[in-house]
Amino acid sequence: MQRGQKRVHIKYGIDVGVVLKEDQSSGRITYGKVQKILTNSAIHPHGIKVRLNTGEVGRVKEIL
Repeated sequence: MQRGQKRVHIKYGIDVGVVLKEDQSSGRITYGKVQKILTNSAIHPHGIKVRLNTGEVGRVKEIL
């Protein structure tokens, strides 16, 4: 598994694990498929922000 800090590793439709805003304190990971990449920069230290097919938005912690 890769970490989700580099935008180049994230593609539409891939399976990822993200931490949602409300789960940042617990670190709980939510899994889903990438619908849209929201972060414009090439690298983000906390993970690239994406929208999942479910509509949830979070930062990528795992690329499956």
